[in-house]
Amino acid sequence: MGGAAWREPVPWDGPEPLSGPIGVPLVDLLDRVLATGVVVSGDLVIAIADVPLVRLSLHALLSSVSARMPAPWKDGGPL
Repeated sequence: MGGAAWREPVPWDGPEPLSGPIGVPLVDLLDRVLATGVVVSGDLVIAIADVPLVRLSLHALLSSVSARMPAPWKDGGPL
């Protein structure tokens, strides 16, 4: 092996085309989502007889925070 660590090849590194679903570890997916950020949004409407009574909207931004990055606000933040 020559001192190099051997690792098992992942399906997308192979020479043949992919077939079937590819599994991604949850830790890798979470790391990628938090590194780039993701916006989650949705609407819930409660209606009776096609008359909307209540509408709830959800908009959330998920992202990581770095202590090395200064806050964009001069006073340290809006809260």
